[in-house]
Amino acid sequence: MTPKASHADIVMEATQSTSAAAKSRVAASWHRSVIKHGLDPDEHRAPDRIEQKSLQFRMETLEKFMTVASPRLDALFSLVGQSGCAVFLTDTDGIILDQRLSDADAMAFEGWGLTTGADWSEQKEGTNGIGTCLTEQRHVIIHQDEHFYTRNTGMSCIDAPIYGSNGQLVAALDLSSARADQTEAFNRLIAAQVAQTARAIEAANFRAAFSSARIIVAESDDASTLLAIDESDLVIGATREARRVFGLQRTGDLVARPATDILGREDGPTGFEKAEKAAVIRALARAGNNVSQAARQLGIGRATLYRRMKRLGLEDS
Repeated sequence: MTPKASHADIVMEATQSTSAAAKSRVAASWHRSVIKHGLDPDEHRAPDRIEQKSLQFRMETLEKFMTVASPRLDALFSLVGQSGCAVFLTDTDGIILDQRLSDADAMAFEGWGLTTGADWSEQKEGTNGIGTCLTEQRHVIIHQDEHFYTRNTGMSCIDAPIYGSNGQLVAALDLSSARADQTEAFNRLIAAQVAQTARAIEAANFRAAFSSARIIVAESDDASTLLAIDESDLVIGATREARRVFGLQRTGDLVARPATDILGREDGPTGFEKAEKAAVIRALARAGNNVSQAARQLGIGRATLYRRMKRLGLEDS
């Protein structure tokens, strides 16, 4: 009877096959782990941890972002914490900056090396949720033996990248489980919630970055398609998804452009006018049709809101 191949043997065999690496994203990551980073899948050392002083500096650098992200991490953990999952937030280097986990699971995750200050970059840990998500800048699920290191094959990791208000990668959101009975079907179910939380953090961070601007939710399948518009109706900011939808520069500060040039204006309530009308209607609904309160929500004066309501055909509503 032929002995079953070890995880390390399977990984190394896949890295020798260029066709396997081309067909599978996991195999491609294994290939990077061996060829580019020089890692050994049978290495049993614990994940590297940075010094406390370095960790503190990284946290202070992203303090405003982390403040915005914190309640969203809480909300995600409230949904999954009882099922043995933990939530982690990392910077772009894969260093864990914040975490949510139950006291009962703390020792288990500490044993895995999933703790603040730990380095989970692909360069250090090979194929894993955090590192591979950051390397490929996409949503990933790394389920158990898809991990590079044999010592990590007992866990499942579900990750989503988070982009800043300038369109550049700023963090990764990770949900990990060390439960052996966690299924791939369950992972796919949870992945939708992880992605939604990442987009909610992006949107909240964007609104905080452009707190003095009017925020328009553009027509799109993605609720994080946001544009920041100043008092002169110039678009001065856009989320990554909005940049993609409207063909704007992918990263960096935007060159201010008239909103109508980006959103368009046609006969009838379409384009920019439709988006603006929807924003006003939502504000009025939240304020119980109290115009003064709705104006405060939108960050404009009461008289200005009345003028816009008239222009948008809402003065009689």
